[in-house]
Amino acid sequence: MAKDSKKLSIIAFSGDFDKLTAVFTLATGAAAVGYEVNIFFTFWGLDAIKKKKGRAFVGGSKLTKMFGFMMGGLKVAPNSKFNFWGIGPKIFRKLMKKNNVATLEELVEAAIALEVNMYACEMAMHVLGLKKEDFIPEVKDVLGVATFLNLSDGGQTLFI
Repeated sequence: MAKDSKKLSIIAFSGDFDKLTAVFTLATGAAAVGYEVNIFFTFWGLDAIKKKKGRAFVGGSKLTKMFGFMMGGLKVAPNSKFNFWGIGPKIFRKLMKKNNVATLEELVEAAIALEVNMYACEMAMHVLGLKKEDFIPEVKDVLGVATFLNLSDGGQTLFI
């Protein structure tokens, strides 16, 4: 990596609405000012990059399909606090729009437009019975931890 280049790598572990909003806010902000940005989605964070945005029986076995349904997707991501039986994220989306702040869905679109590098965690995919085809086409690759660490080398890494 050149001395003047900047890099931000984010490990997206959470599938919570507010935490995914932070992931994509940091990613798009950094990409907009010239950073190379890599996001490594693992476990619940994988919900952010699923093709199916709502609840769907995604996975290989009956158990992983139930997990896939319960986890949901981007449109049903719960808040980490003040979820209020699923109403919390709807309130936040309304407040975001009212205050001219990009919604989570708009941030994901911006990340795609800004060519943020999105990667899925191979190990978590195996555990949850997911395949690369279950994710949006903008997911660059499926990686193991060691490969992601090599990609992140020389930059700043955040865990959300």
